[in-house]
Amino acid sequence: MASLDELKAKYNAVIDKGHEVGLNVQNLNMEGDKLLIRGVVPSEYAKNELWDVIKGIDAAVSDAVIDINVQSGLTYKIVSGDTLSKIAKRFYGNANDYNKIFQANTDQLDDPDKIKVGQELKLP
Repeated sequence: MASLDELKAKYNAVIDKGHEVGLNVQNLNMEGDKLLIRGVVPSEYAKNELWDVIKGIDAAVSDAVIDINVQSGLTYKIVSGDTLSKIAKRFYGNANDYNKIFQANTDQLDDPDKIKVGQELKLP
């Protein structure tokens, strides 16, 4: 049976990637004989990035319990140079997902190409 320190070392790349993608670690401990990593990320794209790293370490995830959730109610404030496509690429990994953002904000957007600096958009 591996120790907490051994499993933390094995899955260290997950924690490192978590820092890059905005993972808020809520629990990093042993659960029985497995490492428990529980946390919240800002987007589905970030969650997928973490899972890519996890699968690269151990495709079966035989010695860890991974519980990563996507934060709900996330918003984004428009800055100069933003487009919905750029925002979609950043949060979802695919610029073509801009329509998800547009559809979630039809209360304040009439056209996906007409956003204004300072607008706060909901990210579904």
